[in-house]
Amino acid sequence: MHQKTANLLSIQNLYTRNTGSSLSANRIKKLTPEQVDGLFTLGDVALAVKANLSVMRSLEAEIKSLEQVVKERVKLKPAFRYLLTVSGIGQTLALTIMLETGDIGRFPRVGNFASYCRCVGSEKISNGKRKGKGNTKNGNKYLSWAFVEAANFAIRYEPLIARFYQRKKAKTHGVVAIKAVAHKLSRACYYVMRDEVPFDVGRAFA
Repeated sequence: MHQKTANLLSIQNLYTRNTGSSLSANRIKKLTPEQVDGLFTLGDVALAVKANLSVMRSLEAEIKSLEQVVKERVKLKPAFRYLLTVSGIGQTLALTIMLETGDIGRFPRVGNFASYCRCVGSEKISNGKRKGKGNTKNGNKYLSWAFVEAANFAIRYEPLIARFYQRKKAKTHGVVAIKAVAHKLSRACYYVMRDEVPFDVGRAFA
């Protein structure tokens, strides 16, 4: 998944550097070799894009194959079904969150879970002044990745979450705003898994 995303971002960067415009992920996924040639005037750049597309599509096939094997072998918990109701979370992210979380009961409070997912800030404060960041590597890097991925999907397809993201982005910048969405989603997933209830976007992003 990481490599697939890296190839997609490489194509977006090549397009932006050579045209000054942006290209959506959905459009990239549908590109044909002929369309790539029409988008780029330099043959070498078009060749690089085609290579990235070829690798990305090969990885997509491998991911689907691995997902099928995992689904056949993993015993799904009831929480899995409820995780699928969360905006931005599909089969792969739900599996990742379920497996990496383990027993949700080991987290006494929602804040403990959000911290374990690396979805909260880590700062050292002394006398009201910021003295630097703490150990940001504590917690689970796979859950951190999963919730950031979910946040990126959620802002595309859920209007309420998109508005929350835009408000945050207006006050800071995109990376911090995405982390704020990831934090909200991690907190929502704690209750979804603990109580085995569907996701309520209005309640989570009110």
